Parts: sequence; structure tokens; C-alpha cells
Amino acid sequence: MSTPTSGVLVLLGAPLGNPEDASSRLRTELGLADVIAAEDTRRLRRLLSELDVATGAQVTSYFEANEAGRTETLIEQLYDGKRVAVITDGGMPSVSDPGFRLVRAAIDAGIAVTCAPGASAVTTALALSGMPCDRFCFEGFAPRKDGERRRLFGELAEEKRTMVFFESPRRVADTLQAMSETFGAGRPAALCRELTKTHEEIRRGTLAELAEGAESDPPRGEITLVISGWTGPDASEATPEAMAAAVAALEDAGTDRKTAMKETATRFGVPKRVVYDAVLSAD
Repeated sequence: MSTPTSGVLVLLGAPLGNPEDASSRLRTELGLADVIAAEDTRRLRRLLSELDVATGAQVTSYFEANEAGRTETLIEQLYDGKRVAVITDGGMPSVSDPGFRLVRAAIDAGIAVTCAPGASAVTTALALSGMPCDRFCFEGFAPRKDGERRRLFGELAEEKRTMVFFESPRRVADTLQAMSETFGAGRPAALCRELTKTHEEIRRGTLAELAEGAESDPPRGEITLVISGWTGPDASEATPEAMAAAVAALEDAGTDRKTAMKETATRFGVPKRVVYDAVLSAD
């Protein structure tokens, strides 16, 4: 490869749904790009039409299934001095969407990387949730397999920051149920779906309430979950089912049973004997 000249990689923050949220910078960058790598080329064409932006750029698909192979081609184009823009279906590239691999490769190759910031489902949902926003953590999509998912939730059970997750509508009921059992049925949470779109909906309540609602009235569309952080021991949440689930999650994460029961007793603010009895009744 030759030394890069004027090539630059531009990450474009796309509207989550409402095209009126597009920035002037986004319009400008779409018009300036030599190459646009889009997660969905059809959605890109629709966005260009909605924004009344004409582009002479080469448009190429760039999504999870072809990201590894296409990154090398895009790097070559950047070395040739091209202005390459990356855009996903909504929000920022790299944030649970294609882009990170290309950003890392460009940085390693000494190629300039910049960003036209825009909408974010993470911060939009956080702001609408009513949960504390001063400190939060983003956990992306929870694992698909039940054991791995519960193991992760066990590790996060005493996370004090507000937590934000993405989830598929097909799995959200199971995820909320697992959260209810591990974090506590009364933990405040919010289910945010179709943000900025026509059918935007924010469901607020406890994890138990949201889990029940997702089962009886399955939400559709793109979903972001916001979960309140742990605020300390709560004996009112110390049901046998919740304590047994908490011990099981810790064991799945590699903690021995004795230590898992001790940590669970501390978390729920109950004697270790109470946790022991809960585990025995669940076995």
C-alpha cells in the first residue's frame, strides 16, 4: 500500500426514523462523499430522497455479513484519496452497528477519521426513560442464549449506573423476564420502541410489569431498554425465586456456590440461611 494522501473516513449519524432530525452536516457529507458504505443501500436511497440530496458517490453495501471482506476494499479506496462515508440504518456507526472494524483499520493505517454526529438511540431512550442520566453504561444486545444472558445479568446485578440495552422484539419478553428474576421484579425500567417514528412508545414500570406487558402485548420495531441501577439491599425483593436465580447466575459466571450464596445474601440484605433455603427449594 502507498502512503495515504487526502483520503478521510467519515462516520455519519443517521436519523433514527424521522428524517427531519438529519443535520445540515449530514446532508453536506452525503453530497461530498466519493464512496458511501451503507448498512442498507435501499434505506440510504430513501433517505437521500427524503433529504433531497443528490450524490455522485459510489454506493456499496456494508453490513454484518460482508463487513470483514469489504473493509479491505474501503481501506484501499481511502489510500487512493477517496472520501468514504459510512452510514447505518439509524444512529451512529460502530455502536452495535457496522463500522468499528473499518474505524480500527483506518486508525491503524494512519488514515484520518472524522464524524458527523447525529441521533443516538442510547441517549434518546435514556433521556425519555426518567432514569438517572448522570452516570450510565451501554451494554448493547444481551446474549441470545439463555445461560449466557443470565450470566451477564448476574454480573450486572449490583451495577449502580443506569443500564441501556438494545433488544430484538422476538427476544424482549424473555430478556425482561430474566432481568426481573436477576435484578429484582421491582427494579424500575423503561422499554422504548420505534424512537422518533410514527409509532414511538415508551413503557415505564417495574421489570415485572414490563415483562408481563411484553408477553401480553408484544412490542414491535426497534427496542431500547433502560434499567435503573442497583440502589442497595432490598429485602422486599428477596423472593425465593429471585434469590435462587441470583445464585444460579453467579454460579454460571464461575462463582462457587458458597460464595454465590454469601454474595446474594449481601445483595438482598437477608441472612445466608434464607438464601440457602431458597436454593434448596429450587434444586
